Amino acid sequence: MHKTFGYAMLGGNDRQPHGPRTRSTPGGILMPGRDIAYRRFRFPADRNVGRADGLTAGPDGLALDGTPGSLTHTDPHSGTTAEYAAGSWTSPVTPLGFAAAELVPSWTAHTPPGCWLRVQLRGWAGDAASTGWYELGIWAADDSAVHRASVPGQEDDRARVAADTLRVTGATVTGWQVRVTLLRRLDVADGPVLRTVGVVASTDPPYADMGSALPGGARGRVLDVPRYAQRLHATGETRWGGGGDSWCSPTCVSMVLDFWGAGPTPDRYAWVTPPGPRPRVVHAARHCYDHAYAGAGNWPFNTAYAATHGVDAFVTRLRSLAEAELFVAAGIPLIVSAAFTAGQVPGLDYDTRGHLVVLAGFTADGDPVLNDPYAPDDERVRRTVPRAPFEHAWQAGSGGIAYVLRPESTPLPPPPAQANW
Repeated sequence: MHKTFGYAMLGGNDRQPHGPRTRSTPGGILMPGRDIAYRRFRFPADRNVGRADGLTAGPDGLALDGTPGSLTHTDPHSGTTAEYAAGSWTSPVTPLGFAAAELVPSWTAHTPPGCWLRVQLRGWAGDAASTGWYELGIWAADDSAVHRASVPGQEDDRARVAADTLRVTGATVTGWQVRVTLLRRLDVADGPVLRTVGVVASTDPPYADMGSALPGGARGRVLDVPRYAQRLHATGETRWGGGGDSWCSPTCVSMVLDFWGAGPTPDRYAWVTPPGPRPRVVHAARHCYDHAYAGAGNWPFNTAYAATHGVDAFVTRLRSLAEAELFVAAGIPLIVSAAFTAGQVPGLDYDTRGHLVVLAGFTADGDPVLNDPYAPDDERVRRTVPRAPFEHAWQAGSGGIAYVLRPESTPLPPPPAQANW
């Protein structure tokens, strides 16, 4: 069987359930041996790799050209109809070498006021499309043009969309195409810019013992990630997903952005009134919020938000803590998604169908050192948990989902054998 390692993009979840995407676990521990293939396109360099309609290559990415098309769109969350200048980029068909069970796009872009993106994805098998196009996100950095949202109700006999993930159900998908449409309201001058778009495809993981996974070189290294407790916000702002009890994802993103010195400046969150315990977390929750999912845990929305602060950001899938160690050894903390019941992971005494924590490092014995935002105060955010049960909760709960946020000046770790990142 074709085997690859790779950064696999999926979607995200906070302490709210994220629908049917959560995996069940019949028993055993998920093994790192599964097929994952990830490819990302960077612009303007890759403009001519695919098909550009109404777009031109600018210094920072793809932008609308002088003769774009037009599109009339009604925002289902406000009822507002407007006409937009529009242009799109469609990737080439990207073959996989295996039959995928899930595909997830992710992107980075600049969307000034009045601008937004539409991201679509379809599967291929051989020389023909094996699914139709599905919408995987209506996205903007702010809420001046449209309400940022996934698109519910997309299901047929071939695939279904679970918020930010395309789940293959009845088709064979051995390749994919992604299409991104850039839109600008006609009464604004500054248009959107697409910088990157990528897709991860993966099979479902098998169940086996993970004990053979080799250490990744981060034993005894703990990164100095600041500690932010989401539960400090439990009695404050309740818009954008209900407030502190459900803001694990934007709280983790805020921690890692501040680790890199890239968080929002005070003028960007001056609108948060009263400011509460940490207004930058409120800023992140608002700008990660998915109006259809009604939560702040859409995975690519979180990384797209992070990228508006000047870092490279994407969602990946890793197959073991040994692979995660490679990032920590390179100085890059990860944000990982796990699911567990109280007591399943000693030290995490609550139930969750999906929760994001920062993987800040490892003890000398290889146990994960976490910044868990589901704590009553900042002091108790830092937790050390046993390796095996946490690895199981991460792999079984989300298939090994991780956000990677890092400045371009900080290299990604060298991949292990047969890796494709």
